[in-house]
Amino acid sequence: MIWETYLLAQRAIRRNALRSTLTVLGIVIGVAAVITMVTLGSGATAQVTSDIAKLGSNMLQVRVGQGFHRGGGARGAATPFRMADVQAIEQQIHGLQGVAPVSSSGMQAIYGNANWSTTITGSNADFLVVRDWPMARGRIFTESEMRAGQAVCVLGATVQRRLFGDEDPLGATIRLGKIAFRVIGVLGAKGQSSFGTDQDDFVLIPLRTLQRRVAGNTNVGSIMVSAMDGVPTEAVQTDIERLLRERRNIAAAQEDDFHVRDMKEIIDTLTGTTRVLTALLGAVAAVSLLVGGIGIMNIMLVSVTERTREIGTRLAIGALERQVLLQFLVEAVVLACFGGVIGIALGLGAAALAAHLLAIPFIFNPGIVSAAFLFSALVGVVFGYFPARQAARLDPIEALRYE
Repeated sequence: MIWETYLLAQRAIRRNALRSTLTVLGIVIGVAAVITMVTLGSGATAQVTSDIAKLGSNMLQVRVGQGFHRGGGARGAATPFRMADVQAIEQQIHGLQGVAPVSSSGMQAIYGNANWSTTITGSNADFLVVRDWPMARGRIFTESEMRAGQAVCVLGATVQRRLFGDEDPLGATIRLGKIAFRVIGVLGAKGQSSFGTDQDDFVLIPLRTLQRRVAGNTNVGSIMVSAMDGVPTEAVQTDIERLLRERRNIAAAQEDDFHVRDMKEIIDTLTGTTRVLTALLGAVAAVSLLVGGIGIMNIMLVSVTERTREIGTRLAIGALERQVLLQFLVEAVVLACFGGVIGIALGLGAAALAAHLLAIPFIFNPGIVSAAFLFSALVGVVFGYFPARQAARLDPIEALRYE
């Protein structure tokens, strides 16, 4: 009986092809919108996680000042870090993979007729360990080069491309400001961060070189720390905060004049935000499904009115109420499922195109596809039931007399 009812529903739908198409349009738009929004949200979340992971493995950033505090705004400048602070962290904090002191300065890089305004970053060999940054060519500084503050440098991929193009920079001499530096290496490209900054637009030099020849002081702008695999970054953060409070003579009642930022916290915050936004957009898009369901109900009610004599004839020759109910209910479900299938195809296509244009990963989520299809079928059942019940309860005699 189910199969015969399905065939009857198919014939009824084909007889009114244009009306059936317009009926399912709301379902198509609703399903497509939900799949597109959720798929793009998943891709954005994956992109944010990937971009922040590029900053470094299990990394913590130690910076001077309190940053933005609860009262609003940023506090005044505090005493800069010194190399003694860096050495204390290396020696007294356990479970560390690398510790990299960092100071930076904006400067013009010049090679021949090419010049490029970039950032000069002073650090040590652990910079590559903490940032999980591979070398493309050449090498990093030796211990003797760092102690002596020699004028050697490693180029970021953007600077290498701007100054040298296709030419091999290894062994070449560039000028940073008025100082000549020998290029000993080129870093692998990392691309843009999720904050829109070019991570490859910098030149890495020994920290002591920057302090002596560029900054003219012994300050350390920030300290980047990488924990070993399996070591909780929360524990490392607590140990660093306790050590620096002791070294900077901060009383128990005083607030820190520095802050330690755990990159995992940033990842959790940003991914949590994108998930909430994805859920919100998905919920807004799901409203279209309800609108589509109301459209199905309205059209099915019109169909019941148009087919009153047909229904009366079926009831008069012995059809049961449940058979008429099932026929109209199957029609509504078939329309909703048909719209769901088209919506899934359009949604996946739109999500793939948008992901390509936005340069984010396209992540196929079978769960949301299945949920969207099942929801469209449920919409057909819910909104098709009332018209089907109305059709099944028609009086055969009155229906046959209907004009």
